[in-house]
Amino acid sequence: MADPSIVEQRIREGLEGLEHVEVKLLTPDGRHLEAIVVCRAFEGVAPVERHRMVYEALGDLMDGPVHALALRTLTPKMWRSGCGVGED
Repeated sequence: MADPSIVEQRIREGLEGLEHVEVKLLTPDGRHLEAIVVCRAFEGVAPVERHRMVYEALGDLMDGPVHALALRTLTPKMWRSGCGVGED
């Protein structure tokens, strides 16, 4: 089981320019989570690379406690405009 607060802490520690992060459980077993990550470092970076940056920050959590992580990785400008928030 992955603790959302630990996942959030790893993201906070691993991404420079982080402006906002939210992590929540999607399943009762704690292995499927969702995160919204807003970071200045995402400016000009393709979505797949943004995800890689988050996975890198999570390190070994992705090899064990976290089975699946739904990510919304946004630039601050996207976040302020509401882009990508609330979309499935």
